[in-house]
Amino acid sequence: MSDMSGMGGMNGSGDDARQQWKTWHENRVATVSEPYGPLALTGTHWLADAVDGRLETLDGTVLPGRWTEGAGDDTIVLGATAADGLTFDGRPLDGEVRLGADDGPGTARVARGAQRYVVLRREGLWAVRVFDPDAENRRAFAGIDVFDYDERWVLAGEFRPYDASRTVRVGNADGRERGLGLGGELAFTVDGAEHTLQVAVEDDGSLWAVLADGTSGHDSYRFRFLRPPAPAADGTVTVDFNRTLLPPCAFADHFICPFPPPGNTLPIEVRAGERNRLTR
Repeated sequence: MSDMSGMGGMNGSGDDARQQWKTWHENRVATVSEPYGPLALTGTHWLADAVDGRLETLDGTVLPGRWTEGAGDDTIVLGATAADGLTFDGRPLDGEVRLGADDGPGTARVARGAQRYVVLRREGLWAVRVFDPDAENRRAFAGIDVFDYDERWVLAGEFRPYDASRTVRVGNADGRERGLGLGGELAFTVDGAEHTLQVAVEDDGSLWAVLADGTSGHDSYRFRFLRPPAPAADGTVTVDFNRTLLPPCAFADHFICPFPPPGNTLPIEVRAGERNRLTR
């Protein structure tokens, strides 16, 4: 496995790689700032915390409608009257409907004006997320602060799958502990020393790591994500730390991002990738 020095140009010439990264960064800022991007999330409300089906926000506001768990059929039941102002599939809702989990704001079936109500399910628990294009975080957004592109942080990596997938319990940004599935470890070398990260394997074969490093909490956000592509058949994979990502909870407090699992705090400063959200 190659050392950090001399890994520049793995994705093409230095100038080409830098331009590709610049385009990636611009697209990332545009995606984050979309009307229903992560900046638009104003709340995640768990049905388990509801009183008589009423979901209450931190400021005491009650969401319209009555949200309850369905009877053993993996749905929730939303009851509303015309006075609640909710729509279902674009039509005013006056009665009850059954809802399954949404893939995100783009598939949400319930709305109230410009707001979209996204149904979420995690470890058997139901929640409703509210996305509002007029959210304060979105109005105050001024971009994403990044470290300068550095081709030395484009590394040769090796994916080493576990014999069987593992689940570890980790803290989440909302203060609760949940399971994080892991499929193997990603190894790479920096300045002659090998480091590893425990990673999840996505449905498309790409990898996902939740990590911290020597910059976390002071020169970058407290933890970050890394999403390398699917490894080759022999396990080799390019690890480009220039594309280290801020987690969704860096853009809105209401996401439930997992913290790094044990062993995923690197003893080095990864001065590459996204650092923090910028505000006006």
